[in-house]
Amino acid sequence: QVRLVESGGGLVQAGGSLRLACAVSERPFSSYAMGWFRQAPGKEREFVAAVTWTAGNTYYTDSVKGRFTISRDNAKNTVYLQMDSLKPEDTAVYYCATRPHYLSDYDPQWGREYEYDYWGQGTQVTVSS
Repeated sequence: QVRLVESGGGLVQAGGSLRLACAVSERPFSSYAMGWFRQAPGKEREFVAAVTWTAGNTYYTDSVKGRFTISRDNAKNTVYLQMDSLKPEDTAVYYCATRPHYLSDYDPQWGREYEYDYWGQGTQVTVSS
């Protein structure tokens, strides 16, 4: 019954802002962190950001550092992605996903999408020039 629902996508001009939200119903006991990925037309899905549920530690791909901010609200089982200074290259379908904690996580590789177990349906973000 685990379900992830993204919201907040839309059309915005370059330089604008958008805030995405991902609500998780019946969060898995094994869920340690939440990640945001995106997939542009004709391209592979790529890692954007991640946040841990407990400490709230955040991680970002270089292309969004300083522009995007990931956060979480444990009480609401919701993760947010605040996107500022948006660029046309940010255009993509954005997905949120849960990630368990692995015993071998001495140096987590947050961008490994296969390490995430539950995924949302995605929300479209379009940035016009």
